[in-house]
Amino acid sequence: MNSSRHVALIPAAGIGARMNAACPKQYLPVAGKPMLVHVLETFAASNRIDHVFLVVSEADGYVDEIMAALRGTTDKITLVRNGGATRQESVLNGLLAMDGHVEKSDWILVHDAARPGLSEELIEKLIDGLQGDQVGGLLALPIVDTLKRAAPGNRAESTVSRDGLWAAQTPQMFRYELLRRALEQCTQVTDEASAVESLGLQPKLIEGSARNFKITLPGDIALAECYLKDKG
Repeated sequence: MNSSRHVALIPAAGIGARMNAACPKQYLPVAGKPMLVHVLETFAASNRIDHVFLVVSEADGYVDEIMAALRGTTDKITLVRNGGATRQESVLNGLLAMDGHVEKSDWILVHDAARPGLSEELIEKLIDGLQGDQVGGLLALPIVDTLKRAAPGNRAESTVSRDGLWAAQTPQMFRYELLRRALEQCTQVTDEASAVESLGLQPKLIEGSARNFKITLPGDIALAECYLKDKG
């Protein structure tokens, strides 16, 4: 098990409707590069990652330009053009495309294309933190803000205890066999960890970083650029 490889899987078939942009948000420029390029370069540069699978929609008209720009790293990246209508479908399709190229015990790191703030240090922290773990886990941040439950009309109805609450990030890292089984058996999940949880297992939480946030709204790009300005 210690010789298992680490393979990244990036689902990038979404359109990012809340960005109100002319192209899918993963191709929007952040600090001079499409955000997807930041993600691919980080994984390709990591000596802890053996290979990267990028899953896009069949009709994607932007990815070829992205791949052409990644000089010297594309040999570490496999492009899969069978993205689904949901994140779960895209991840599962990516896992199916890996069949025959990975072992059942290999670790799969699923990462959002819209989290360009990921660093090699965070990848290493996740991998080291899950060494020998029987389940796997994910990067996440403990909730520090006071939480309110809203009533109709956006009135604060009650304060929710934040004890034990974490905000999930990615990568989320699980063995190939376990992750594939979880996604095949659980049909409604918001992330890979929730699919694994549905099997009665408890993924481990590894503290991530605020820089690794998910770009969702137009104003998020400026914040991401602040984090990325000193990224090598």
